[in-house]
Amino acid sequence: MSLTENLERVQERIAAAVDRSGIKRTVKLVAVTKTHPHDMIVAAYRAGVTDIGENRVQEAEKKFPKLPELPGLTKRMIGHLQSNKVNKTLELFETIDAVDSVKLARKIGKRAIFLERVVPVLLEVNTSGESSKFGFSPSNTDEMLACLSIDGIRVEGLMTIGPLTKNVKAIRNAFIQLRELKEELNQQRPENVPALSELSMGMSGDFEIAIEEGSTMVRLGTALFGPRRAYP
Repeated sequence: MSLTENLERVQERIAAAVDRSGIKRTVKLVAVTKTHPHDMIVAAYRAGVTDIGENRVQEAEKKFPKLPELPGLTKRMIGHLQSNKVNKTLELFETIDAVDSVKLARKIGKRAIFLERVVPVLLEVNTSGESSKFGFSPSNTDEMLACLSIDGIRVEGLMTIGPLTKNVKAIRNAFIQLRELKEELNQQRPENVPALSELSMGMSGDFEIAIEEGSTMVRLGTALFGPRRAYP
């Protein structure tokens, strides 16, 4: 199927999952364009995609300068970010969706203030407990709450990656945990801090489960573009 057909099919599946959740809302689709060439970003944009996600600064640094003007396109950094790449990341991306430590949040905030920006971010939480994944421990609410008051950033919500398993119950539980954590943080947040609204959870293999459990943002690559390929 073509990209347009894949996108239509995905949107149908998103709408059906929203209906099953019983909570009417808009779910943002982030097209994960990592390992795909810049012309695939253009094709996705022309098909109606407004958000793309990349996980490597070096790859984005090669691809983004080749893009034509794409008004309204939001470029999201969705991968693990090393602190020494913060400056370059803020040159390339509008949002950082995988902030996994207070130290990183503070470095982003400091640079953003220098640039006279307020950078939207998501806090990454390791709800699966897998050692291969980055993110705050779900029990470390104090550090996550500390991020909410850092100048230069605006924490809009939480992000997680579902566990690497075919066990639907385990996948669902990881997403439930993130939703409940968001509710807990909103109850404890300072009065002058806006409520967290975003739950970025769900990828090509599990996004329907994530939406059923409250996801407001899904990150889809394979479901839109097919298998990944190595980017030159």
